[in-house]
Amino acid sequence: MRITGLHCCLVVSLAIYGSYAIGVAPNKASQTSAAINSAAPYGASTDTVSATEQLRQFVRNSKTAEGDFVQQQLRAPKPNESQDKGLKVIRQTQGHFYFQRPGRFAWETNKPYEQKLISDGKQLIMWDKDLKQATYRPVGDALAATPAAILFGEAALDEHFDLVEDIEHNGLRWVDLKPKVKKGGAPGNPDLAYTKISVGMKGGLPSALELLDGLGNVVLVSFSQYQLNVNFAPSRFSFNPPTGTEIVKLK
Repeated sequence: MRITGLHCCLVVSLAIYGSYAIGVAPNKASQTSAAINSAAPYGASTDTVSATEQLRQFVRNSKTAEGDFVQQQLRAPKPNESQDKGLKVIRQTQGHFYFQRPGRFAWETNKPYEQKLISDGKQLIMWDKDLKQATYRPVGDALAATPAAILFGEAALDEHFDLVEDIEHNGLRWVDLKPKVKKGGAPGNPDLAYTKISVGMKGGLPSALELLDGLGNVVLVSFSQYQLNVNFAPSRFSFNPPTGTEIVKLK
């Protein structure tokens, strides 16, 4: 089934465009093993540096990077389905990403269809080839407190999230990111749809990003083929709509 729009593009910045419910895995250690194992291995599984410190160092030291991604949306089995096979993959996309701190990135989906999500630091551009449509929206402060900040944001991760060390499994060291609560008990980002954000670290690099809420599904993004601190031409983060593209501008 062809699903259009941000539902299938960069899941780590879906919250920028509004709430999106994606679910929770009852047993992360056992039910996401197949997807995690597809992530490229970086370093040894016995890394002595904690996942929390590895993530901080990655955000602090990686000024630019590019690599490949595989994004999977999974759900818990329905009552009339077998319960012994764990989460079921219901959608998978793959492609390539680039980023340059602060706030510039390109997330290019090429299979099973072509989409792009691009930020030049001032505006977000979502382009869908099949729809022949490009949507523009100002970045503002939206990027800072979303999962996109883990990869693309400023080097001030602790300003927006509490980092909590999690268990090691599937050869990765995991860290949970909990959005900070504002004074008075209000959530730091009321539009953030995720109840849990987890990053799986290996060899100092994020190998997997897992996003969960309470609806019985999970979105998992696996990363591979990293190249760090490469030089990008300014045009890498610009977009020229093809002839015939419908332009939609949001405030």
